[in-house]
Amino acid sequence: MTLGFWALAACSPPPDAGRTRPAAVRTTPFEQRDATVLGLRIRYIDVGPEDPGVTRESAPALLLIPGHTSRIEEYDGLVPVLARRHRVVVLDYPGSGFAEKPDRAYSLRLYEDVSTGLLDALGIDRAHLAGGSLGGNLVLRLAQRHPERFERLAPWAPGSAWPPQPRVGRAMRALRSYALFWPTVWIQSRYWYGKEWPGRDAALADTFAYYREVMGPGFVRMYFEMAADQVERTLFTMAPEIRHPVWLGWGDQDHGANMGAGVAKLAALLPRCELRVFPGARHSLAAEVPGALAAAIEEFLTRPEADLPRAR
Repeated sequence: MTLGFWALAACSPPPDAGRTRPAAVRTTPFEQRDATVLGLRIRYIDVGPEDPGVTRESAPALLLIPGHTSRIEEYDGLVPVLARRHRVVVLDYPGSGFAEKPDRAYSLRLYEDVSTGLLDALGIDRAHLAGGSLGGNLVLRLAQRHPERFERLAPWAPGSAWPPQPRVGRAMRALRSYALFWPTVWIQSRYWYGKEWPGRDAALADTFAYYREVMGPGFVRMYFEMAADQVERTLFTMAPEIRHPVWLGWGDQDHGANMGAGVAKLAALLPRCELRVFPGARHSLAAEVPGALAAAIEEFLTRPEADLPRAR
């Protein structure tokens, strides 16, 4: 049995098909573009503003950061609302979506550098940040690392909202394999959507079809290494240093990895934070409650400065 397990775990993923655009899975309605950042090709969209009195260059910019293994399409339900008065940029990160997927090391630091590199390439000096899960993690990490560059922050259910677990991270790196990818994702997916959400089955089917379409050695490596890097780190130590106004979201049925307790602790540690709870929702707020999520973020980003959370 032991030999059989390790033989299975050693299975190699299929070759990377090198897709640059969705083929048989849902594709964004917005114009897809490509850029080279840090020598890596990424896919992105750059949308808005709709206000005819505001130019793209003068509009406040918003970088929307997808979750772990996700892609631009995760936020298709948010962009139309947020792009009314903002220039909204969403990207696929290296190793994920329909960006380049080299078989190389992946880390939160790499994704931070890609984020600022894309903003540099687009001539965006300052921006708001928003995103869920891995995206929420990066929102807070980017603000702590480059406080002068970012303004208002809207993370929800951020990764690393837990104490660091280096042993778990090392185990994930050691057990990284194609054969373990599918059972791990199947377990993880139980926490993405509420059981009563009508779109659950269709969303899961679309996600798994997307994974099959972009599968390759780089995608599998990215999956395990980005998960391990988040598990090995915590936002709790850096949260008190983040002086930006923060809108923090959470679905009250999202308790995977003790997320509810982690979000509550973050809300207490962030000096200028307000917490918004979405009743009945789980981890994937952009899928389950896109209208309510987009409206809440838009209200926060356009709120008068005097009405933003004050430092405690």
